[in-house]
Amino acid sequence: MDIAYIPSPSRGVLYLGPVPLRAYAFCIIIGVVVAVWLGSKRWVARGGGKHTVGDIAVWAVPFGLVGGRLYHVITDNQLYFGDGKNPWNAFKIWEGGLGIWGAIALGAVGAWIGCRRRGVPLPAYADAIAPGIALAQACGRWGNWFNQELYGKPTTLPWGLEIDKTLPDGTVVTGTYHPTFLYESLWCVGVALLVIWADRRFTLGHGRAFALYVAAYTVGRFWIEYLRIDEAHHIMGLRLNDWTSILVFAGAVAYLVIVGNKRPGREAPDSIDPAARAEAESAGAAPEPAPAGSEDSDGPAGTPGDTPADAAHKPGKSSDHPS
Repeated sequence: MDIAYIPSPSRGVLYLGPVPLRAYAFCIIIGVVVAVWLGSKRWVARGGGKHTVGDIAVWAVPFGLVGGRLYHVITDNQLYFGDGKNPWNAFKIWEGGLGIWGAIALGAVGAWIGCRRRGVPLPAYADAIAPGIALAQACGRWGNWFNQELYGKPTTLPWGLEIDKTLPDGTVVTGTYHPTFLYESLWCVGVALLVIWADRRFTLGHGRAFALYVAAYTVGRFWIEYLRIDEAHHIMGLRLNDWTSILVFAGAVAYLVIVGNKRPGREAPDSIDPAARAEAESAGAAPEPAPAGSEDSDGPAGTPGDTPADAAHKPGKSSDHPS
């Protein structure tokens, strides 16, 4: 009896006249849109401006794409350099090959530049965008499905992925394999939900929500990487990305513990985005000042920031009504 399986697309590109429309690129674009949308909602909820996340993403996304490609080309250099290889293929990003570690590292550099220009703290921005990045990865992994790449070991499980493709060297690959693209996509959705829940439950701030995303992702990446059979460098029996996952996980957990002890809680809303009030004023609706005595207050009763109605009812202030 034939088992069920997940079919692979016969091709990952459609042509609109001479213009190629590549599914891999569309998956990445959809992921970026989702990340910016969710990140903006979370940033505004923290007291930030509605355009801040998008403005910073203009810097972070290109840096992330370059970093992701560089990591892939460096760690899988045997695919592009050496006898019989074409180095120009290293620039063919549409054929797949983005390393998340390089994307996050160089993307953080771009985000830092954007944050500096907007005058906002990078850790706060990273916390807001963290679950969106996880969802972007979940979307991007479907590009591997269209390209029939990065699948796992052979399997007879009902959800096995059918592969039928010809490799560049002429080798024909057929059969059913673990759909590691699907495993990672679902894991990333779970990571996004975990970060959103933990952020609400424990009021994570100062980069801790982002660190939780990193730690949770690396756990899944470790076991998913173990299933993959694509060519990779090995160190002491483990794939390079497994070792990277271990080191990054340790760093993320250390950050969570250290920063959690030194700076618990979350940044005050009026400290994360100086442009937020200007955006609100330009729209004709300046944000209301925080109640006096709260951590977000400008100062004691009667200080700048109180509305006339507030001042009228502060102790020691004149009022039209008896106390």
